[in-house]
Amino acid sequence: MATGSSDAPLAGRRILIGRPEPEGERLARELQAAGARTYCLPLLERRALPDTPERRTLIQSLDLYQHVIAVSPGAAREFLRYAEDWWPQWPVGLNWYGVGQGTADVLRAAGLRVRIPATGYSSEHLLALASLARPAGDKVLIAKGRGGRELLGETLRERGARVDNMVLYERVCPDYDSETLREALQTFDPDAIVVLSGETLNNLIALGKNNDDNLMRRNLLVPVARVADTAREQGFERVHVPEQLTAEGLIHCLGRLD
Repeated sequence: MATGSSDAPLAGRRILIGRPEPEGERLARELQAAGARTYCLPLLERRALPDTPERRTLIQSLDLYQHVIAVSPGAAREFLRYAEDWWPQWPVGLNWYGVGQGTADVLRAAGLRVRIPATGYSSEHLLALASLARPAGDKVLIAKGRGGRELLGETLRERGARVDNMVLYERVCPDYDSETLREALQTFDPDAIVVLSGETLNNLIALGKNNDDNLMRRNLLVPVARVADTAREQGFERVHVPEQLTAEGLIHCLGRLD
């Protein structure tokens, strides 16, 4: 559903949001408050994976780790949901990390003290933190989905850390019918599309290429230069990387579009 208001920084803008829920609706409310009309079309769906003996062993040993990293808001939520059955009180001495402000906010809402870079919001920025610079001998637990980038784990292992992945969910491309896609892309006719991961970009292309002749000419907001390069290689002509992936950063970027 498209909604919005007037007399605000994004008044008159039509923004298609491809974020999964609940992040998509949360961002929509922020953009609407800035005057935009929004349409949420989640381009990524998370499906929880069944519990396993391996995962139970990891969570039971949480107090033996020095660092816990959540790679996304979804990973943070799934980890907290799973861990609460095992740890009514968190072990002391853990260093908590979130890749990006949104991930950190989820962890902080659970009462955790979270470390994030002063600037930047990628795995590369997180790896630049002093507390992760020399983790030789430390145990690191990474909460994540199946697949995805392995940069965090690979780099920390190279630095001497003992790294375990807690895989909590899988990401799948939603199955939309042609009518839904035409409504989102052609009828709504967005001025910009927000896709904040490489996988989301791939799903946009797979779902939209046969349902929107203007897809490659639309403004596209992506999270980092690496994803921007992929988008341009796929034929997108107007690709933008916000300075920050906060709502304020996205609004600032959207407000400067032609």
